Amino acid sequence: MSESFFSPCPRGLEPMLAEELTALGARDVEATHGGVGFSGDWQTCYRANLESRIATRVMWRLAQGRYQSEEDIYRLAYGATWAKWFTVDDTIRIYVTAKQSPLRSLEFVTLKIKDAVCDHFRTVTGKRPSVDTANPAVRIHAFLTRDRVTLYLDTSGEPLYKRGYKPAAVEAPLKENLAAGILRISGWQPGEALIDPMCGSGTFLIEAAQIALDIAPGLGRSFAFERFRHFDGAAWAAIRKAAEVRRKSPRPLRIYGSDVVGEQVRRSRVNLQAAGLADCVTLDRADFLAREAPAAEGVMVTNPPYGVRIGEAEELAALYPQFGDALKKHWSGWRCYFLSADPALPKLIGLKASKRTPLFNGALECRVFEYKMIAGSNRRKPAEEA
Repeated sequence: MSESFFSPCPRGLEPMLAEELTALGARDVEATHGGVGFSGDWQTCYRANLESRIATRVMWRLAQGRYQSEEDIYRLAYGATWAKWFTVDDTIRIYVTAKQSPLRSLEFVTLKIKDAVCDHFRTVTGKRPSVDTANPAVRIHAFLTRDRVTLYLDTSGEPLYKRGYKPAAVEAPLKENLAAGILRISGWQPGEALIDPMCGSGTFLIEAAQIALDIAPGLGRSFAFERFRHFDGAAWAAIRKAAEVRRKSPRPLRIYGSDVVGEQVRRSRVNLQAAGLADCVTLDRADFLAREAPAAEGVMVTNPPYGVRIGEAEELAALYPQFGDALKKHWSGWRCYFLSADPALPKLIGLKASKRTPLFNGALECRVFEYKMIAGSNRRKPAEEA
């Protein structure tokens, strides 16, 4: 039986997620603002959770209707057959988002949906499920437009960018699915040299190594659908087994990481070890401004510092021109990709970006700037600089 699903993702990556889901067997794939809708059977849902590198989660659409008031939403939610899908002993949490909804309080809508679910269970079983806002077993999502409400059951649980490793985080981590999307934007292919010279906690390095070894990103974690009452354990076991068989053994790869801060290098090493990839990546402490390219050509992807606190802008304004000098001096033959939330700072690099791709890192609007370092082609003419 075909079901309807929706997978949110970082804004800007919707076309790439649509391609990914199509390759995983999804049908009726449609990219929209903030995600991708698709249809398929439950095996497609299981596979999307296990294999998608770009999706944030996979949500099952279970009810939809028009509304004018909170009571209309309550009736729609009450009519859904919740007790068929999970038990009264499973804790729940309700998430509500809206676009152009006339209702004044999303908190009140959340309360009405929670009451509807609990009242449904009380009618069917005589008991009500408990709410757990920290670590719920079941996540129920509602999306409101001007006059329609759609209810979803989250099949993923924890967001899919939580791959099940990474004990050593950094202050402003790059989410794994955004890193995977940037790798896709770069066109990097396994076998090409890849480097992150400002590697932080190693997100780009780990994602690239998993791609090179064909490791499904969800193999190290569990999913919410495994708790559903209609869960097909045999089908899920077969899908996981196929991914395990396909997985290549760790080996040294042409993937390199460095950072000028020793603690960041240590964090990357800890996370690579936790992911079982410590032997795959060459990692060292180095200043990007001075380090040499590890190969004659390849792909650089990095998330350099950008000013979000008072006083940082002036410091970075002096640093970015040095980035441009380093690229011209050491990285001829490389395709280089910088993620930045400040559109002014990359201009200071002094090179003309061949492409700018808009993305969102959470709520933060960013750009991926592409610099193709072919000798002599990126230097601005004197008139252009003037």
